Amino acid sequence: MKTILVTGGAGFIGSHLCKFLLEKGEYVICLDNFFTGSKENVRDLLGNKNFELINHDIIDPFFKDKKIDQIYNLACPASPLHYQYNAIRTIKANTLGMINMLGLARKHNARILQASTSEIYGDPLEHPQKESYRGNVNMIGLRSCYDEGKRVAETLMFDYHRQNKVDIRVARIFNTYGPSMAKDDGRVVSNFIVQALEGKDITIYGDGKQTRSFCYVSDLVLGLYKLMNSDMMGPINLGNPGEFTILELADKVIKMTGSKSKIVFKELPEDDPKQRRPNIDLAKEKLGWEPKIKLDEGLKKAIPYFRGAICGK
Repeated sequence: MKTILVTGGAGFIGSHLCKFLLEKGEYVICLDNFFTGSKENVRDLLGNKNFELINHDIIDPFFKDKKIDQIYNLACPASPLHYQYNAIRTIKANTLGMINMLGLARKHNARILQASTSEIYGDPLEHPQKESYRGNVNMIGLRSCYDEGKRVAETLMFDYHRQNKVDIRVARIFNTYGPSMAKDDGRVVSNFIVQALEGKDITIYGDGKQTRSFCYVSDLVLGLYKLMNSDMMGPINLGNPGEFTILELADKVIKMTGSKSKIVFKELPEDDPKQRRPNIDLAKEKLGWEPKIKLDEGLKKAIPYFRGAICGK
């Protein structure tokens, strides 16, 4: 049995990861400050003797006497709505928080995985995006607290590895969706489903021709686990290479929910990427991983969850 720390463990992806690790027979310490995470996401784990929930912000140092074997660092708001709410705290999570977690990994001689992001590629000039692409990021824009924050976090990971021999893994996560997302999460899949179920206009920013690739959460969690337990440091892309326009996603959601919602168009936010699709050749080769759940199947799984969330169930 390993002792595994999951920061941001009560969040969307983190809560799924905690459940997955417990099913693997590990002891899981879930660290969360509950800014975007929710105790509801891990409530069914609280009675498990191998699960520990701690209210803590990684911006502040964290100490644990119990030997920690692995750290999954997922602690950072991931939707523009939330990471722009307090841009300075977002940057701190990706710098001070990253330094604190790397220091903890060094102290415990633990392997640490950083949940980086496709946002480090910015509004990409290369398509699809390979890990070798260095990105096109506006370092002073509204999104830069997250984009540049995650880029600095990657730099810190590799500098701690080179200088202090910390055992690191870096995953670049592309758009992920599924149950346990907050209904006010602010990302496109949750926005569209909630608007459709509530019979509200579905809001598309821009002309809807911009593209994204959507990975179902269980596929993503397996990818994180495989990376953590491989010999591959990364960075490595984890995402579904199926590519859809935002308008195609809206049409699918309207059809699958049976909604009478209309589509309305608003101005595209600053630096919003025009296209996004991962090249996952490295994940296939080094991890034997590729996503199995296609968008239609994933939406069929996610829509009932959001229907329940809206009804308060």
